Amino acid sequence: MTTIYHNPRCSKSRQCLSILEEKKEDLQIIKYLENPLTEDELADIITLLGVEPIDLVRKNEAIWKQEFKGKQLTNEEVVKAMIDHPKLIERPIVIKNNKAIIGRPPEKVIDIL
Repeated sequence: MTTIYHNPRCSKSRQCLSILEEKKEDLQIIKYLENPLTEDELADIITLLGVEPIDLVRKNEAIWKQEFKGKQLTNEEVVKAMIDHPKLIERPIVIKNNKAIIGRPPEKVIDIL
C-alpha cells in the first residue's frame, strides 16, 4: 500500500498522484486539508521523512508569513502550527514500506517505489 497525502488543488500533488497511478500502485489517498492529521500522525511522517519539522513547512504561505516568520519556534511549536494550519504542510508526501518522500519534483516519488 502506498499512501499519498494529497491536495487536489496543487499541480505538483496531482502530477505525483498521476505517476503513482501510472505505476499501478495500490493507493490510499489522504486529502489532508479535508481530513487533518493528528499531532502523532504528523510526528510519524516527520520521522519517516528524516527531516526537522521546519523543513516540512511551506514558508511562502500567507499564514506562515503573517503569524510565524522570523519567530524562534521549537519543533513542537512548528508541528502545532502545521496541525492548526494544514496548508502549511509541504505536499505531496508519499509513504511506502515505512519510507517517506516529499514529491517535489513529482518524479522524485519513483525513488521509493
